[in-house]
Amino acid sequence: MAAAAARVRAGSRRVPALWRMRWLPLLLSVTAAAVAAEQQVPLVLWSSDRDLWAPAADAHEGHITSDMQLSTYLDPALELGPRNVLLFLQDKLSIEDFTAYGGVFGNKQDSAFSNLENALALAPSSLVLPAVDWYAVSTLTTYLQEKLGASPLHVDLATLRELKLNASLPALLLIRLPYTASAGVMAPREVLTGNDEVIGQVLSTLKSEDVPYTAALTAVRPSRVARDAAMVSGGLGRQLLEKATEADVTHPPVSYNDTAPRILLWAQNFSVTYNGQTEDLTSLTFGAQELNLTGSFWNSSAAGLALTYEQLFGTMVTFKFIFASHFYPVSAWHWFTMERLEIHSNGSVAYFNASQVTGPSIYSFHCQYVSSLTKNGNLLVPHTQPSAWDVTLRDFQIQAFNVTGEQFSYASDCAGFFSPGIWMGLLTSLLMLFIFTYGLHMILSLKTMDRFDDHKGPAISLTQIV
Repeated sequence: MAAAAARVRAGSRRVPALWRMRWLPLLLSVTAAAVAAEQQVPLVLWSSDRDLWAPAADAHEGHITSDMQLSTYLDPALELGPRNVLLFLQDKLSIEDFTAYGGVFGNKQDSAFSNLENALALAPSSLVLPAVDWYAVSTLTTYLQEKLGASPLHVDLATLRELKLNASLPALLLIRLPYTASAGVMAPREVLTGNDEVIGQVLSTLKSEDVPYTAALTAVRPSRVARDAAMVSGGLGRQLLEKATEADVTHPPVSYNDTAPRILLWAQNFSVTYNGQTEDLTSLTFGAQELNLTGSFWNSSAAGLALTYEQLFGTMVTFKFIFASHFYPVSAWHWFTMERLEIHSNGSVAYFNASQVTGPSIYSFHCQYVSSLTKNGNLLVPHTQPSAWDVTLRDFQIQAFNVTGEQFSYASDCAGFFSPGIWMGLLTSLLMLFIFTYGLHMILSLKTMDRFDDHKGPAISLTQIV
């Protein structure tokens, strides 16, 4: 089982811009490494051409293929292999699905991946990566688009039969495969079997037209997520019969979609105060079946998420989160900014400046508190003082650009690099260094006396004058 990725090739060959990590995104990636370790999905590659992938150089159990390492596997296939690339993108998939329902990594008779297994067995070139970093997969479509120079084309079986593919012209075909997260034991098997049949029909169509291709199967997110290590470290002694606390309760994010998910919003708690009255909107916002998102919009440079509540403080209230994305030539990166929060009620509008909610456009933004209260950081600054409204979002996370699926990208956190504890340590160290330097200077400034009293010499005599 191939589970490793080669190191990045040395040399001056240019890597696509999305995959080049400059110093700031690299720093953000390091801070998110602990979270990313929990987010891995399998990636299965096969092609109608030979010798596109060499055996894994340093395969070992538990290795996670990063985005830069994955590019070293994809580059030969995209440069030397067929120009027609198929990307089978499933909503959820984990390596455990293969072991539980298929025979790709086992010897089960009743396999939900029979067409996939047959394609791997007959393909001249194939590669299986059981654990690929979630961020690498989230940028895979953009990476393939840059390498091929062709926009992704969302197709189904009917569309595929009408297409006339040319072996010399690049084409990126994106086939979305569903996944149903059901409590039933047989539901995932049935869905995976249906997905496998779609894969088989697509490959049969290409084979009948004698079109060379390179195919990849992966997922937007894992179907089985390992438990957070931070929760395990607290001890497991009483968790069997313990009631879940508020921190343990999770709910899905708010997702605005047009043709695809565009804006994601999540918070552990969302509360609003108007003229001294406080309302908790958490249950009405996250996981609500009929949340009104009328007025939301999205394009590549601006976005807005509108949340409307019919009966809030006795009237209809709409919260609008307005975003903008700008390209900065100095850093060669697009950065997004939450320009303002608007609260519409009774024909009036209250504005809050939120320019501190910002970060690279390929990342989401996370902050412990996004609030208009001073004690919570005051990231929302009202345009008029005093304001009748107070808004507090705890454990806030939002992403308005480069959303893939319904899962956030790596988070750019609002926490400063120098926390109060770090500042105290630095100041204490500087004070101790000053004291040490001053003491050393005093010691080095000591000089020995060049004269000493000679007690053995003649005594001093004074002549008495009469």
